[in-house]
Amino acid sequence: MAKTSLSAGEKAPDLCLPDAEGKDVSLEDLKGKWVVLYFYPKDNTSGCSIEAMEFTKLKPDFEKEGAFILGVSKDSQKSHQRFIEKKELGITLLSDEDTELQQSYDVWHLKKMAGREYMGTVRTTFLIDPEGNIAKVWEKVKAKGHAMEVLEELRNIKGN
Repeated sequence: MAKTSLSAGEKAPDLCLPDAEGKDVSLEDLKGKWVVLYFYPKDNTSGCSIEAMEFTKLKPDFEKEGAFILGVSKDSQKSHQRFIEKKELGITLLSDEDTELQQSYDVWHLKKMAGREYMGTVRTTFLIDPEGNIAKVWEKVKAKGHAMEVLEELRNIKGN
């Protein structure tokens, strides 16, 4: 499976996408905060649910570190609303239906499953510093335990 071409130290590509309520969210709006930007394949699937619920559970800890969590998939705003309600999520999910953002972060790749090839999201997380630079990249993420791994890395980088 392909990896992203972006790496730590680079400027994070800007983003401006609608959340589940239709409100645009951009990196520019979050300047001065740490941003956990995680890309996941699909709402209401097992791995994606685990990841979103773990980020929701740790949200207060991320907020203590001055970090904002953004989950991105190609699902619609309606799908995100249902996912948030069904799983009682407390994080912001952004809708990237045309995959433009996923392409700019280089996480939209050819995947293979059961002998079938298709384009899809490679589960990847970016930690973006308050100046808008990529501080850390996690590729081919395993959903379970990932949110805690990101939180620990954020604390390490900040020296807490």
